[in-house]
Amino acid sequence: MSARRATRHVSVKDVAARSGVSFQTTSKVLNGGGSVSEVTRARILQAASDLGYVPNLQARSLVMQRTQTVGVITSDFSDHNLGRFIVGAEQEARRQGYSVVMTSIEPEGSGTEYALPAMMERRVDGILLAAPQMEQDEALAHVLDRSLPVVSLHDVPGGGVSTVGSDDELIGLLATHHLVERGHRAIATVIGERGRGITESRLRGYRRALEDAGLRFDAELVEEGGWQIAAAASATMRLFERRGDISAVFAQSDTMAVGVLSALRQLHKQVPADCAVVGCDDIDMAPHTVPPLTTIHVPFYETGAEAMRLLLTMITTGSVSPSKVVLPVHLIVRASSG
Repeated sequence: MSARRATRHVSVKDVAARSGVSFQTTSKVLNGGGSVSEVTRARILQAASDLGYVPNLQARSLVMQRTQTVGVITSDFSDHNLGRFIVGAEQEARRQGYSVVMTSIEPEGSGTEYALPAMMERRVDGILLAAPQMEQDEALAHVLDRSLPVVSLHDVPGGGVSTVGSDDELIGLLATHHLVERGHRAIATVIGERGRGITESRLRGYRRALEDAGLRFDAELVEEGGWQIAAAASATMRLFERRGDISAVFAQSDTMAVGVLSALRQLHKQVPADCAVVGCDDIDMAPHTVPPLTTIHVPFYETGAEAMRLLLTMITTGSVSPSKVVLPVHLIVRASSG
């Protein structure tokens, strides 16, 4: 008998009876509202605490017409930068009383096949997209429910979705301009996957910095590293096979910059005496590479928190009008660039 009492769900009626306050007032207070005195509110909350009251989210969602849940669709949970974004988003959601449901899609997946329908079936109040491959999914605009608030880290076909991120063209500009200022003229770049928005934007910034300095853009100084350490190391080898006069390399991510540094060691080149290196992202490892890596700081945690704040504001206000939020980036100079 006692075991049944211990596991029985404590209801609002139980809290009302314990506190000696009406059911209606108790319900409002437990749902965060109610115009009552602080003494009455404290009595209700104390009774709820004493009884071990846990809100019935299903019942609350019926009353509020919301599930207090948001969906997050990502590409790869093992990506450290993406992890920082997710932590920022999840902590902000929790701070505002929302739960987060997450799912990932395959590297070549579209997200429209199962991820988006699954989120909509769960009746989430909004969706956060953090999967770069979805920016190439033309079907996405047709699958999204235009009444459902959606925020993305990347541009979505059709342009009807709010975005939060950094100015990737500025990132390429800052990194390359820094190397130009250091006196370099043969500046190579190891880029991510071709065709991705982030890759092309950072490449445009690289070109702009060269043009501003009166330097000619040379396709022989561009090599794809696919965001991976080993691929970036191989890309660096190919660059130096073609052009022995390279004196600096801008890697579009710190992960690839690690591969660049590895390749330069194999080539017996001193950094930065023989070749300077600049990365991008400011990952935790960047200050601890040999030598410490000059990089562009990208605020991944803050981006996740800001994206979630925007999404929850859209949910609260009922607005689905697209907006674009750009967070600042800045250069961090360390020994790798001299």
